Amino acid sequence: MARPATLARSVALFRAFLREQSDPDLFYGVLAGDSVRQLAEFVRLDGATVLDVGGGPGYFADAFRGAGATYVGLEPDAGELTARGEAEPGTLRASGEALPVRTAAVDVCYSSNVLEHVRSPWSMTAEMVRVTRPGGTVFLSFTPWLSPWGGHETAPWHYLGGHPARRRYRRLHGREPKNRFGESLFRVSAGAALRWARRCPDADVVAVFPRYHPWWASWVVAVPGLREIVSWNLVIVLRRR
Repeated sequence: MARPATLARSVALFRAFLREQSDPDLFYGVLAGDSVRQLAEFVRLDGATVLDVGGGPGYFADAFRGAGATYVGLEPDAGELTARGEAEPGTLRASGEALPVRTAAVDVCYSSNVLEHVRSPWSMTAEMVRVTRPGGTVFLSFTPWLSPWGGHETAPWHYLGGHPARRRYRRLHGREPKNRFGESLFRVSAGAALRWARRCPDADVVAVFPRYHPWWASWVVAVPGLREIVSWNLVIVLRRR
């Protein structure tokens, strides 16, 4: 990871993250700007067509367009699609596991914090590679199950199991969590994602790093077991063959 990933950046992201539930516009606005800068280390965005798989209500749209990209969002959930009112113009409603996009159609296929919400994650990653043109970039970011935020709003009780954590949340709050284990939240490990990426016949791994960490902490992804917990959020960057 490049040295601009400083400790000050990590602290700013963590502070914004603490307000994800109460002020999602703030958090995702900060994350969108940071993501564009991060992605720009690997691909020129000016003039590129970017497909954002699981882009929700379009939090990243302005940031990508501001970098000169043509932004296309995709979101399967109607509630998420309209979470900020009207759906973002140019956004598709469809599943990431069966992208309604022709093969080799986009320059960049991007997905942020979606893989852990997909029942068949490797179907989605294969689809992301498929729709990316040769030489194009796939940017995949997700929260490993064993990370401190693996259970999302049920954390840290997910360490005792996804279903017990979900039941505990329901008892305490009188409602289901937004991210329901076994329905809209699943176990995905860093190790499994890395094995998939390294065995992918149609893409090469360009970089792997913990998304929110400073550059000097990137070594944690090389340590099996440890990376599941301390990477917090894992990024895999691939180049389409």
